[in-house]
Amino acid sequence: MIAALDLAAGRLHYRIRDRKRWREFLYFLKTLRRRWPNQRLYLICDNFSPHKHPEVRAWCAANQVELVFLPTYASWPNWIEAEFAAVRYFALNGTDHRTHAGQDAAIGNYIRWRNQRARPKSGFAINSKIRHPDYPFKVA
Repeated sequence: MIAALDLAAGRLHYRIRDRKRWREFLYFLKTLRRRWPNQRLYLICDNFSPHKHPEVRAWCAANQVELVFLPTYASWPNWIEAEFAAVRYFALNGTDHRTHAGQDAAIGNYIRWRNQRARPKSGFAINSKIRHPDYPFKVA
């Protein structure tokens, strides 16, 4: 599964493919571009190598898509990781799908159910001291 979380609407956009190479990722980016044609898109990505492929980077540069990479081993700040955990918990845990099609259908059913109840993602950790400009970051 390749997915993106729209923070403004709280909705998941996804595609299930047999493989997760740069070609599939680029195709997914093109579907996102079609969904939001006149906006600059910012996508937070982990350091999975297909995200950094030269053709992906070139297409992004030419199409107002900015890939923002998280530090290695720091996927936890990315809100979509919690959504992936929910997909595992609600669609896959305790199941024994006989086929990939059955598994894909379970994932799709959960995401459709989830998107019908989606709310914008905003105000995360409003009172956290790390959000204040005078927070003393420690750089190693």
